[in-house]
Amino acid sequence: MITDLRTLLECDSDASLAALGVTPEQARADLDRLEQLIQTRQPEGQAELERLQTHYQGAMPPKKGQSASLAYRLHLLFVDRWNLWPRLTRYRTWRGPNGETIDGINNACERGIGWWIKERYRSMRGCKRIVSAVNVSRLLAFCGNFLERGGLNLAALVV
Repeated sequence: MITDLRTLLECDSDASLAALGVTPEQARADLDRLEQLIQTRQPEGQAELERLQTHYQGAMPPKKGQSASLAYRLHLLFVDRWNLWPRLTRYRTWRGPNGETIDGINNACERGIGWWIKERYRSMRGCKRIVSAVNVSRLLAFCGNFLERGGLNLAALVV
């Protein structure tokens, strides 16, 4: 969406930005800053998003049957990100009743995927040696047979 709006800034055919007193260069800088804020997702970015959305606050919504002006599209984008910001950054600030935190994407589900599904995928995509592929597939099948029974202690195999 940001890329599409940058393309529209090149021509600014509807002059809606000029009506708000915003230059195309300022709008481009605002979009660049929005992109940086989205990439870093810091909770304190909400105050800056509030400031950025005020540049486009006076943009008029389209009348029935008309398409939205560039300024109104920018207004909607900045207001949307500003309103969503607490939800987009909650994982950085959330604290549980006992001081728990959210560890980003490195959660139990991801670990489970890494422990079983990714290992299974590696065996399915092939190995450089046929003997290794057979050994890995047999090991995975053997381990999989013990899933309903609480798993298998592989410590003896690792030592």
